[in-house]
Amino acid sequence: MTERLMATPDTCYWGYLDREQPAVLDVEPGTTITIEAVTHHSGDAPDLLMDEGVTKIWDGIPESERSPGVHIMTGPINVRGAKPGDTLRVELLSMKPRMPYGSNCAANWGLFHQEFGKERITIYELVDMPSDGSFPTSARPMFGYDFKTLELYDIPGIVTPPDPAAREPFGRQVTVPVRPHLGLMGVAPEGERRSSIPPGVFGGNVDNWRFGPGATVHYPVFAEGAGFYVGDPHFAQGDGEMCGTAIEASLDVTLRLSLADDVSTTSPLLKTDTHWYTHGFGDDLDEAMKMAADQVLRLMVDRGGFTMDEAYSLASVAVDLGVTQVVDGTVGCHAGVALDLIG
Repeated sequence: MTERLMATPDTCYWGYLDREQPAVLDVEPGTTITIEAVTHHSGDAPDLLMDEGVTKIWDGIPESERSPGVHIMTGPINVRGAKPGDTLRVELLSMKPRMPYGSNCAANWGLFHQEFGKERITIYELVDMPSDGSFPTSARPMFGYDFKTLELYDIPGIVTPPDPAAREPFGRQVTVPVRPHLGLMGVAPEGERRSSIPPGVFGGNVDNWRFGPGATVHYPVFAEGAGFYVGDPHFAQGDGEMCGTAIEASLDVTLRLSLADDVSTTSPLLKTDTHWYTHGFGDDLDEAMKMAADQVLRLMVDRGGFTMDEAYSLASVAVDLGVTQVVDGTVGCHAGVALDLIG
């Protein structure tokens, strides 16, 4: 049996992560759930990105409750028996687009906002949609417009009325690979309420495009029941998320939640068909890189049975360090080690 968690004003919360947030669903470990994840950028093209259900979220959650961050979370979900010190396993089984459109925002928090001196929205469309509603392999940019609804894009959920005259067709007909994933996913953090923007050891806004179908992510549990949530769905993103966002688009995500007795971690730990990925976070890339590197060395010792000296040598010749994102305040790096090396 698969549970379904729809995104409504009663099952969503906006802009924050809080261990005191009441659970909206209670499940046994091993339960499969289909969850509606809604993008907070739906207002960039409301004629394409907002349906009746999305509109109800905008109408039902007032601006005063959309802070201090920007993302819409669906959840939390209580996993029975989960307790601090456990590891929550999240198997991402499949994803379907809610609508075949998404938005990219070259925003004030992007890497080169000062150089460009403006913010710009580009709307993307999925190409050759399969009849079953699953994902095609590519998307194309349709049109862009300079964001002028506000002086800065700094109010979560702002709706820009469609203006055909301002929408400029993209200059070349190009396509980009589709990489559906959840930019934000995790467990209830320690401490008091915090912004949804900076990621951390609890997960949250990690923005790793590898968090897609077929991947498994492990999180350390900090609260009774884990307090699992999803948000910030994306069609595609590159490592770095340079201009500020990915292709922000709403998804229906099917996943399985369980407790892992064979994996222990202190930070989000991703497993794909080919690699393990550790994650590091910091105020700058040096700090984030060192955390990701330290995590991967410890993983190689714990799972691979290497000494630290052996792991350090192997990591230098066989582990790839990468930049996950540079736009979320707390920046992120990841380190990938092949399954063939450590199992």
